[in-house]
Amino acid sequence: MTQKSILITGASSGIGFDAAHGLRDAGWRVFASCRKAEDCERLRAVGFESPQIDYADADSIVNGLAETLEATGGTLDALYNNGAYACPGAVEDLPTDALREIFETNLFGWHELTRLVIPVMRAQGHGRIINCSSVLGFVGYKWRGAYVATKFALEGLTDVLRQELSDTAIKVILIEPGPITSAFRKNAVPHFEKWIDWQNSARRDAYKEELDRLYTETEPGKFELPAAAVTKKILHALNAAKPKPRYYVTTPTYIMGFLRRILSTRWLDAVILRG
Repeated sequence: MTQKSILITGASSGIGFDAAHGLRDAGWRVFASCRKAEDCERLRAVGFESPQIDYADADSIVNGLAETLEATGGTLDALYNNGAYACPGAVEDLPTDALREIFETNLFGWHELTRLVIPVMRAQGHGRIINCSSVLGFVGYKWRGAYVATKFALEGLTDVLRQELSDTAIKVILIEPGPITSAFRKNAVPHFEKWIDWQNSARRDAYKEELDRLYTETEPGKFELPAAAVTKKILHALNAAKPKPRYYVTTPTYIMGFLRRILSTRWLDAVILRG
């Protein structure tokens, strides 16, 4: 039986890192891509094939996929779009250039890679495209406007793509995690420092409270799960004869999904603002 292949982006840590290991253990041939060359080298040292793909660099997307397809003989069974980052800050303090930059990585790069993969999957007659969204892909949350905007856009684009490919054997799936143990918060700090002039903000006092949370290492939250919880859902999405369009991960995602369906926008805002 031919070994199935999957290209995973953002595999240097967190969800992508765990998915690379979990899928390899499950028998998949994993191409674990990273944005930085040194992270690719680290993964190669433990036996992974690791093309360098930076969503903000179009050439790296083309070259990284070409490297993967050359290794497989031109086929690819699955793509897991995962690499993304956050830029915390109030919407009124977000420079528009900050939004342009985060959309380049969190949406436009995903779209570019996906468009390149679809013809490969059409030619081979099958494939699965899995996009890692978030609970923040269907409910908003204060201070996270930039990230929320990219994930809302991703969900809309993915829904349309799923409809458009419904007459093919290519399945399009969303994974929607809530709080997952990772370096996500730590990785957001440089983007906050680059773009948010919080000391001159009308919300300066509120930022002081947020800074403690952003810069302080904390114990896992009550509902926080390890990245393996996401990998478990990815495996189901890959192996199921009829995968679900959406997979929730963590209790908060299930709760918010339920509240989103039954509450008015005003009441949902009130619940979210209470924390």
